[in-house]
Amino acid sequence: MGKEPFKSGFIAILGAPNVGKSTLLNQILGQKISITSEKPQTTRTRILGVLHRPHAQLIFLDTPGVHQAKQTLNKRMVKIALGTLGDVDQILYVIDASRPDEDSDAFLLRNLRKVKTPVILAINKVDLIEKESLLPLMETWNKRHPFHAVVPISALKDIQIDQLLDEMSVLLPEGPLYFPEDTITDQPVRLIASEMLREKIFRLTSQEIPYSVAVTIDTFTEIPDKNRVDIEATIHVERDSQKGIIIGKGGTMLKKIGSMARLDIQRMVGSQVFLKLWVRVQKNWSKNAQALSGFGY
Repeated sequence: MGKEPFKSGFIAILGAPNVGKSTLLNQILGQKISITSEKPQTTRTRILGVLHRPHAQLIFLDTPGVHQAKQTLNKRMVKIALGTLGDVDQILYVIDASRPDEDSDAFLLRNLRKVKTPVILAINKVDLIEKESLLPLMETWNKRHPFHAVVPISALKDIQIDQLLDEMSVLLPEGPLYFPEDTITDQPVRLIASEMLREKIFRLTSQEIPYSVAVTIDTFTEIPDKNRVDIEATIHVERDSQKGIIIGKGGTMLKKIGSMARLDIQRMVGSQVFLKLWVRVQKNWSKNAQALSGFGY
């Protein structure tokens, strides 16, 4: 028997906001590179994650949630997501079994029809629905688009993730080893550190705050002889009132954000982290195209 050919390719993870795309990517890779929260639109940029299998390399783009956007920031994020469709070898389309988002899904399916890229549907969060409702749900979705496969999963509970990966591996074209075998992501550590900070703000602050926040890493200094990384970061907000909320009474909220983020960053870099945070008001940055580009969106 001949040697099994090596397969590789780029896969866009696509779906409405808050369906569990980032949780799925983290589960597939076995570590956290994409931030998650209960609030929609957590992911703002394409995160590239690499999974190495015995005869295949799957390269994932975790895209922002696709919806019919009105604000400048959200329009930019949707453009990033839809921009991946023509450049990839396959699309992994994720839906939330427990909470349908008809508007976003109709918008997404219209865009999927414009490309010839094969699509696999992952019906996520099946642990949250009654078993007997799953089959009718799969049948309904099979009628909506000619999916290559439909796989019910739970990203959080690690249900049927291997089956999903098998389906994706079958679809991959023969190709080279794009990344060395120890590569998990192409994202710089600085960017992941800033995203981890943004995640803590998402999780700890009230509704309005997260959507008006950007984080920049001002200095990232490795001190090998002390096994330490020193980081200075700025949290950018749009209004003075938001700055007050992020700092909190006597600086308590900022301390909490910092200590939670520091633990995550320490796990990622494998050394002690000294983290210093600043909060800066930059009026209406999320509506300003120049500011968006400056923050990397």
